[in-house]
Amino acid sequence: MDIRDYMAEIQKINLLEPEEEATLWYNYKKHNDDDARCQIIESYQPLVFKCIRPFITVEFVMDLVQEGIIGLIEAVERYEPEKNIAFSLYAVHRIKGRIINCLKKEYKGEQFVYSDILTEEQEFIASDINVSEQAEKNFLNNYIQKEMLRLPDKERIVLDSVYLKDRPPQELAQSLDISLAHVYRLQKKAVQRLRGMMSKFMHNWH
Repeated sequence: MDIRDYMAEIQKINLLEPEEEATLWYNYKKHNDDDARCQIIESYQPLVFKCIRPFITVEFVMDLVQEGIIGLIEAVERYEPEKNIAFSLYAVHRIKGRIINCLKKEYKGEQFVYSDILTEEQEFIASDINVSEQAEKNFLNNYIQKEMLRLPDKERIVLDSVYLKDRPPQELAQSLDISLAHVYRLQKKAVQRLRGMMSKFMHNWH
């Protein structure tokens, strides 16, 4: 299977209704139902594609897909539905972690801007935001969006477009009439600046 075949298969997947998904989680976690486990993994394949989409032109993109799927499977196996945290929020960090590791392994010691940016994002979200409590997550998300207003215009636009509106970096570069590399530099600077702005708040959070 190549990336085009994978994309075609992704388009055939129907998202689960909330009640249907809750039943599958119950059957898997309470009764170790392997069919339910497989259905959950299959239904969340689009989340894997979303995470690898920025690297769609990378020569070894199918390796990234496979790593992302492994991350998804790990997330399914470790997820605790009773904590009432959206699975997609929980899973995305593990999926991206697998992708980052694959990128670093492939490029070894080379400077690779995509890897640097994803690492910044993962560290910023995973280490500073307590995803175990939905209420805290919502409060922090609102706080982050408020702090983003203090960023320089282009950095704020890039961060908002990529992280909150899920716009492909290539499309953003074209709309801003700048190079793709410049988009990633702005993105990395914005994440670093936002981390600095929030460091005192996070230190006093608990």
